[in-house]
Amino acid sequence: MSRLTRPRPWVVLTVLLAGQMMASMDGSIVTVALPSIQHDLRVDDAVLQLVPSAYLLTLGVLNVTGARTGDLIGHRRAFLGGLAAFTLASLLCGLAPAAPVLVAARVAQAVAAALMVPQVFSLIQLRFDGSARKRAIGVYSMVLALGVALGQVIGGLVVGADLLGLTWRPVFLVNVPVGAVLMVVGLRALPESAPVARRLDLGGVALLTAAMSAVIVPLIFGRQYGWPEWAWASLLAGLLLLVVLVRFEGRVVRRGGLPLLDLSVLRPAGVGAALATCVAVMGCYTAFLFVLTLHLQNELGFGPLAAGPAFVPYAIGFATLSLTWARLPEGAQSVLPVAGPAVFAAGALTVAALPGDEWPPALMIPVLFLAGAGHAAGYSPLVARVAAIVGPERASALSALNSTGPVLAGVSAVAGLGSLYLSTGLGFALVAVAALLAAGALSAAAARATWRSGSHAPERAARTPGG
Repeated sequence: MSRLTRPRPWVVLTVLLAGQMMASMDGSIVTVALPSIQHDLRVDDAVLQLVPSAYLLTLGVLNVTGARTGDLIGHRRAFLGGLAAFTLASLLCGLAPAAPVLVAARVAQAVAAALMVPQVFSLIQLRFDGSARKRAIGVYSMVLALGVALGQVIGGLVVGADLLGLTWRPVFLVNVPVGAVLMVVGLRALPESAPVARRLDLGGVALLTAAMSAVIVPLIFGRQYGWPEWAWASLLAGLLLLVVLVRFEGRVVRRGGLPLLDLSVLRPAGVGAALATCVAVMGCYTAFLFVLTLHLQNELGFGPLAAGPAFVPYAIGFATLSLTWARLPEGAQSVLPVAGPAVFAAGALTVAALPGDEWPPALMIPVLFLAGAGHAAGYSPLVARVAAIVGPERASALSALNSTGPVLAGVSAVAGLGSLYLSTGLGFALVAVAALLAAGALSAAAARATWRSGSHAPERAARTPGG
């Protein structure tokens, strides 16, 4: 794989993260617009559910394939192709005359995002080194996490403004000028990267697509339909297909081929535990966002538009830690993944302890700020450490896991913990404890293993064949 030498690295990062932000926000920005879409297009609840779910399902299923496609055609070409397709699909969403067209356009958006998004982390791995890579990954982590929350806030503002009487349509149309500007800048600024694969592992694509579909479909729709038998059967089938996929990919490697899902990236000491922690922390965050939104509206009496800005202190805390942790001494950096989830949990439990008629800003602004900082501490340093251990030779393999894992974890967390919140009546505190204890335990194990792996891990990873 050729190393990238084009200048202007922060222009490159801006283009990449703007594309990532568009894709992340479009997973949630539509949520606030759903009532307007239902009224305007006259659709029933079942069809309406497909507008957000089709995007999430398609993105989760195709992320790994998109990452490997970057190896096949070059990361720059894959990113720009995905960006162009995402922009056109957003235009189609905004102009959709009927619900079937809107759902189809959302699927097209997700296919484009699955091609574009994995290239972001791959190009960061290839373009940045040392402390610059740590800072770039900190900003990347911030965008990855905050895109979902900002999507809800911006969606509410855009729909509420009713621009030109278009109600929900500007939620999608706003991507068109942004995407056009990014294409112009990206064509000039993004560095070339040589393809490293001659052909796609089609058997792996088929198995992974079937497995992810079988897992994600019941996670998205199971709660809505009361967890029927087909949902559990589909989950079991999906897990069995994942086992078959692992064995199949092992045979591909033994025959000298390039697997779709390169699990050799997990071999260096600490990498598997660290990635599991990153996935768990992001899953907990997605569940926290979902349940806290319901808690604010159902138990504290916030309106939909007031609930969105309530996350601003959390977003500022996450951004502050993401942008500053790389400047801390190495010893302090090694403590962050352990301390972060504990601070996150303390903030969540403080919110849960408030009576239903109180939300004192003097208390909650610093509490949510610290919770956001704790979330970033449990994610950003571990991702950067894993990137250093794995090295740029495994950029696509790491990007595939780092893109797909949080999507699957988020869907699972909302399905499991969201159902727990909605069905038990035990409230927000139970969900906070259940989610964050697991993330905290994983963080402690991952931090110990990863920082103990030593300075020779990158060289070991680089010598491992494949990827």
